[in-house]
Amino acid sequence: MTRATHGNPWIAVRPGDDVAQLARLMSSAHRSFVDGDPARSVDPAAAGHDPVRSVVLDSWLRSRNKGVNPDAVGDGVDLDGIELERYRSAHPMALIRPVIRKLLVDDAADTGLLVAISDAEGRLLWVEGDSQAKDRALAMNFVEGADWSEDRVGTNAPGTALALDHCVQIFEAEHFSRTVHDWSCSAAPVHDPMSGQILGAIDITGGPRVAVPEVLSLIRATVAAAESELRLHLLNSPRLLGNASPRLQVLGSERPTLVRDGDRTSLSQRHAEILLLLAEHPEGLSSDHLAVLLDESELDSVTIRAEMSRLRKVFGAAGLGSRPYRLLTDLGSDVQEVRHALDRGDAAAALRVYRGPVLPGSVAPGVEEIRADLRGRIRAALLRAGDQGLLAKWTSTVEGREDTGAWAAYLSSMDRRSPMYDQVKSRIETLDRRLGV
Repeated sequence: MTRATHGNPWIAVRPGDDVAQLARLMSSAHRSFVDGDPARSVDPAAAGHDPVRSVVLDSWLRSRNKGVNPDAVGDGVDLDGIELERYRSAHPMALIRPVIRKLLVDDAADTGLLVAISDAEGRLLWVEGDSQAKDRALAMNFVEGADWSEDRVGTNAPGTALALDHCVQIFEAEHFSRTVHDWSCSAAPVHDPMSGQILGAIDITGGPRVAVPEVLSLIRATVAAAESELRLHLLNSPRLLGNASPRLQVLGSERPTLVRDGDRTSLSQRHAEILLLLAEHPEGLSSDHLAVLLDESELDSVTIRAEMSRLRKVFGAAGLGSRPYRLLTDLGSDVQEVRHALDRGDAAAALRVYRGPVLPGSVAPGVEEIRADLRGRIRAALLRAGDQGLLAKWTSTVEGREDTGAWAAYLSSMDRRSPMYDQVKSRIETLDRRLGV
């Protein structure tokens, strides 16, 4: 089995693809993977590219390792009746359902399309759209209240989108379950705009035309509109999503902030340093180790105890342990979100979250190490991606404006006839002269 190495891995059917041929290739590849029959392997050259996208093959491997049965998707639901009604009416996704209905559902009648809204665990809260398609979907248990997480039914757009925290398309036999091979789907996760926490997913399910790039763009635009709507709700009612884990914001020049239950608390630099370092060391830190990470001259234990005492009043005594000092509750951060985006290869998402260096005014050795590592990882991802738009954005930042390597990559991504080409080339020459290159 080989992995696809060309094009956008999140798109299932690319412009120019022969859909019928792609369906045959994927069906053969799926049989080869599931049944382990080498005689059914696919010749990549026959399709012009590797038949199985990396994102799909990785999902197949996860599905198999989780023991998912490729010949069944179950016939039960986790929630139904009054229990389902109560759960989804109180769920944050209910707040944005009107937007989703307006943008996707209202035009889905008689189109063969279904629009599904799930929670963060992959349970389907609403399945709406074409009535005949809803009836057909009963055969694969694609119904309200059913669990469509990747762990339960294997590779599928809403479940895999939640597993990877990224929009994705799944075309016919790319589904791990054979029962779903007549369907294609496009889905994207929805986030709490304040904390970044995943709230659920939006999915469009139907025939092969659902797996083209334009539908993925439509899903992403709907998610953006839904998250904007949710942000308005939260501005009016900050405690609306009150069960989210606290989140630490330490990127960029703004004052570090702790966001919890919709409330924003400004932190001193020292308190932000401590929380960040404790988040980096879930195993805990001794007083001496924490002191070394905070100050090269090594703070004394009395000073550390005093700072921790003050921090408990801000963060809450129940959230901080001692001997060693450690976090007793989950603490998210914008640093963590950038790393997660980089781990899944999404340089664009990482750059969106990365508003600037980690606690730029801090000289704490532990923070300086985190700052340098995160900057290096982002820069490497941008250079590897070679995306002109992302490089343009990076070279306009404080950290990127004198990054000669990024400027060179930016130039190499441009057409020589572009009006920006000479400007970028001139900028590189100016930097070379200034740096004595």
